Amino acid sequence: MPPRLAAGWARTLGRQVLVLAAALVVGLMVDRAWAALALAALGIVAWQQLRLRRLLLRLQSRRHLPPARGAGAWNELDRLLHQYQDETRNRKRRLVEMLRAYRAAAAALPDAVVVLDRNSQRVQWFNEAASHLLGLQYPADLDAPVGERLQPLPIAHWLASGRYAEPLLDAPSPMDADVRLSLRLIPYSDSLWLMVARDVSKLMRLEQVRRDFVANVSHELRTPLTVIHGYLDMLEPDEQPDWAPILAEMRTQSQRMTQLVEDLLTLSRLEAQEAVSDENVPMASLLATLRREAEALGKGRHEIRVEDRAGVDLWGSIKELHSAFSNLVSNAVRYTPAGGRIDITLARSDDGGAVLSVRDSGYGIPASHLPRLTERFYRVSTSRSRELGGTGLGLAIVKHVLQLHQARLEVESEVGRGSMFACHFPPDRVHSPRDPFIDGAPREQARNPADRAR
Repeated sequence: MPPRLAAGWARTLGRQVLVLAAALVVGLMVDRAWAALALAALGIVAWQQLRLRRLLLRLQSRRHLPPARGAGAWNELDRLLHQYQDETRNRKRRLVEMLRAYRAAAAALPDAVVVLDRNSQRVQWFNEAASHLLGLQYPADLDAPVGERLQPLPIAHWLASGRYAEPLLDAPSPMDADVRLSLRLIPYSDSLWLMVARDVSKLMRLEQVRRDFVANVSHELRTPLTVIHGYLDMLEPDEQPDWAPILAEMRTQSQRMTQLVEDLLTLSRLEAQEAVSDENVPMASLLATLRREAEALGKGRHEIRVEDRAGVDLWGSIKELHSAFSNLVSNAVRYTPAGGRIDITLARSDDGGAVLSVRDSGYGIPASHLPRLTERFYRVSTSRSRELGGTGLGLAIVKHVLQLHQARLEVESEVGRGSMFACHFPPDRVHSPRDPFIDGAPREQARNPADRAR
């Protein structure tokens, strides 16, 4: 108990004892001792009830009542309560001001911000930009299912992914299909999610201009490169021995330029695609092909191991997947010194999908470079890349191929201990090779009602 409250309580108790003693003396003088004592006790109880009632009224009142004056436990308790109420009111005032400031900041954002209930996926709050970009209306759309309100945006499956949902980088606005949105889901508490939508129309147009430019320039470079190759093939080093090193370097660089042009065209084509035609991809034969390619590229300098632990096939584009896997294998061979080991493994994942991994015992990659490996032309070591060849576009091609197959690339590496590149495919991309299908047939043809019934 605080000292001031203890002292006040002692004074109050002393006064009550004095009142009872005086009542007892008066009662003895008039021969009514017990009656006088009882009346005094009733008076004390009544007074205590009045003070208690005043205290309860202060607790219930919304008005800012002044504290009682004077000494005593009740007055001290009244002052403490008044002080606590002042502190509480000040704290609430600061919290309300902070809340208003945060809501004003969220309302002023150019991005649409929508607060969702995690379990029901219903709208709890949204800012003004959400009305312009997503078409949400206040107050009609409060507590409404966000999936129904944002039709025709295909976000039901996306929301079901929860905290593992990848950002939707290019989605049409429900208000205007020409407005392109980037959607991101942020779980910021156990019960609430934050959905942020940003207008990326200008970025998408600039990106399309860039893609068209790269594709057109790459296509136009094919003709002059073909002419250069033709003239270089006509020149014989034996006729001009002094020119032999120059011609060899010219052939090497022209071939590298040709490969760069082909990779740029491949990347432009992949970026323009929205989906792939699903065929059966026989993984057993594809793994055998990857082994042959690795052995041919390594020329017997590496130990190549291929293991099929899954025994499954994939749905997808044979050409695109072979291109992606081949890029990973060729990188492993180029960046692994002679005598190193390369493991190519196909296994099942815990979620029922499949993982194709390429592990090497090469130089390894510093952790600071890992997030940027799939960027175009990004190189960890420029000098080593020039020495070993390559265009710097291989992993960018791998990333886009996997995205078209709803797959993802995972990279693990340690300097001096090698690297591991793993392609994770979802369960709906995996099927048993014993399932009935026609080789090369699209998924829709292979999965007819009769097949599903069996």
